[in-house]
Amino acid sequence: MGDLSAALVEEAAKKSGLLWLDLPGLPQPRAAWHVWHEGSAYVLTGGDGEQPLPGLPDADRVTVIVRSKDKGGRLVSFTAACEPVEPGTALWDAVAPQLAKDRLNSSSHAGQVERWATESWIVRLTPTGEITEAPGGYSDDYATVRPVPTPATTAGPPPRMFGGKRRHVDR
Repeated sequence: MGDLSAALVEEAAKKSGLLWLDLPGLPQPRAAWHVWHEGSAYVLTGGDGEQPLPGLPDADRVTVIVRSKDKGGRLVSFTAACEPVEPGTALWDAVAPQLAKDRLNSSSHAGQVERWATESWIVRLTPTGEITEAPGGYSDDYATVRPVPTPATTAGPPPRMFGGKRRHVDR
């Protein structure tokens, strides 16, 4: 990977809170929160209440899509080598606390890293140097990343506000 491409991948991944992973056997990419540490992205999957990324712990390579933090559009896509991080190693000890700190919606931070060691996987995603899409070179057949289908719906009409002034239509 050229210096410019490596810098683009690193800067985009550091600034983005989410990566989109094109996982084997799934019809569309999945969003995954991550931390960037020393040239690789680290994601957590598996276990009770953690992000489901089926097939990632067993994958050899995945396509990673990074979106722009400013506009939300796709910025760069690259191929990454996947490697599970083993609990108890120096790498685990360096990365797991960073993931725990960035885990925003955890119900309990107490014992979280220890629970991950037995129930979950931390997977290291290291760019291979292959940029599949860069700014200005997007293909038309894969123009967007769509969210995963969900049965969630809007519960009903929006709440009404009593006592407030009525807004007039802009003309």
